[in-house]
Amino acid sequence: MKIEIWSDYVCPFCYIGKRHLEEALQQFPERDQVEIAFKSFELDPDAAVDTDMSIQELLSKKYGTSLEQAKNMTDSMTKQAATVGLDFRFDTSIPTNTFDAHRLTKYAKTKGKESELTEMLLHAHFTLSKHIGNKETLVGLAEQAGLDAEESQAVLEGDEFTQDVRADEKEARQIGVQGVPFFVINRKYAISGAQPSDVFLSSIQKVWEEENQTDSLQPLGTDGMACDENGCDVPPSKS
Repeated sequence: MKIEIWSDYVCPFCYIGKRHLEEALQQFPERDQVEIAFKSFELDPDAAVDTDMSIQELLSKKYGTSLEQAKNMTDSMTKQAATVGLDFRFDTSIPTNTFDAHRLTKYAKTKGKESELTEMLLHAHFTLSKHIGNKETLVGLAEQAGLDAEESQAVLEGDEFTQDVRADEKEARQIGVQGVPFFVINRKYAISGAQPSDVFLSSIQKVWEEENQTDSLQPLGTDGMACDENGCDVPPSKS
């Protein structure tokens, strides 16, 4: 079974949804048979790498609300994150552009470290208040994830994996992704948003059963004439 996840590293519900999925998989007996693939999605492709505005100030500007209302929004998300063991620090988190982070994750995938780097990037942004748009920060995180620092630096200084990121984003538009997180199971079922873990679990179980069930034929008639290893049923001749 394959689960593809479109997400962004500055999306709080992407991190929460990731935890909900992980909780569901812990309850799924065949979890070792599930492959997770992360897909790139930028909530704001035009976001600046560096800004002097806080998360709350950006939210206030984006939604046309007061700074207090924006803070209430982040407080609410912080409480939701805490229910799955995540510690969000919106007061000190650094808004930035995530394009390079997505490119670096594509590089990490070629080294079998996609999952590790994805978790580190989310944790770095939401809990450690790291600047994940900064190349030096990204190289440090890549190294912590077990990637080569020089190779990571070279990826970030060039344009490698740009087309991979753009392909994910194009695919998202084609399948109608309106927001993230967005989960696709075996290219048959979609789950939008950070749904509760029981929703993920029931969906995974449903797909697993459908993909692995053995179809049996239902009898419509019995006791008809037939042949088997012992011979054929020959009806008595009519006199």
